[in-house]
Amino acid sequence: MRTTPGPVDDEGIPAYVRALGIPGLADIHVHFLPESMLRKVWGYFDHAEQHYGQPWPVEYRFDEATRLRIVRSFGVRPIPALTYPHKPGMASWLNDWTADFARRVPGAIHCATLYPEPEVGDYVQSALSQGARLFKMHVQVGEFAPDDPLLDPAWAMLEEAGVPVVIHAGSAPLPGEFTGVERIVRVLASYPRLALVIAHMGMPEYDEFADVALRYERVHLDTTMAFTDFTEGRSPTSARYRARLPQLQDKIVLGSDFPNIPYPYADQLAALARLDLGDDWMRDVLWHNGARLLGSS
Repeated sequence: MRTTPGPVDDEGIPAYVRALGIPGLADIHVHFLPESMLRKVWGYFDHAEQHYGQPWPVEYRFDEATRLRIVRSFGVRPIPALTYPHKPGMASWLNDWTADFARRVPGAIHCATLYPEPEVGDYVQSALSQGARLFKMHVQVGEFAPDDPLLDPAWAMLEEAGVPVVIHAGSAPLPGEFTGVERIVRVLASYPRLALVIAHMGMPEYDEFADVALRYERVHLDTTMAFTDFTEGRSPTSARYRARLPQLQDKIVLGSDFPNIPYPYADQLAALARLDLGDDWMRDVLWHNGARLLGSS
C-alpha cells in the first residue's frame, strides 16, 4: 500500500494532485462570504487568543479575486461559497448573495444556508428550485438546536432532494448549548436519508460522529482542520480512532476552511498523507467522495 508524500507547500499542490491521478480537489468546506461579513469573521480571529487561548492568523487574507485565483491554483472544483447565519433574518439574503456568487464566478457551486425560523421552508425550497447543490449550518455560531421543530420542513425537503448539508455540530473549538452528537442523532432518527456532512470530523467527538456516519448511509465526515499540527494540539485524535479511518474510506470528504485557516492549505493535505493510509484512500477522500456528493465529474 503506497502513500505518495503530501505537498510541502502550496506550490507543490498541483504536482501532488497529478501524482495521485485525480482531476482536482473536491473540497466541500470553502468559505466565500459577503465582504462585510468576512471582515467581521476576520476580526473575530484577530482576537482568537481571547476566544481560544491561542493565535489564529488568517493565512489567506486577500481580496476575493486573489482568493479565487489561489483556490483555483490548488485544483479545487467546484468552488463552494459556504455562509451561515447567526441570527434570524440573515439566511434569506445570504442565499441571495451565494446565488449571485454562483452566477458570476466561473466554476462556483451554488450554495445556500438555513436557520430555524418560520420562513425556512420557503427559502430552502426557493434555493433548491434555483439549483442549490450544497448547504451549510453552524450550530455553535448560530446558537440553535438542529432538531428544532422549525427546521422540519427544510429537513424534509433536503432529505428528498439528497442535497448535502455541511453542518458544524461538534464541540470544538468551543462547546455550545446545542453542540454534540445527541441532537444530530435525533434529526437523523426522523430524517435517516439526510446527506449530512459533519464538519471537522465532528471534533472533538470524533468516535461518536464516526459511529453516526457508519450507521447512516448518506452521512459523511469532512476533514476540515483535522489531523493538522494546529488541531492535534487542541483536539487530538487517538491511535484507536485513526485505526478506524480505513473503515471510513467512502465516508470522508476533503474540507479545508479556506481562506480562514491559520496555516497553508498544503498542511491539510500533508496531514492526511501522513496518516499513511495509501493512495487509494487519499484519492477517495480528496476527490471521489466529494465529487460524488456534489455531482461533479
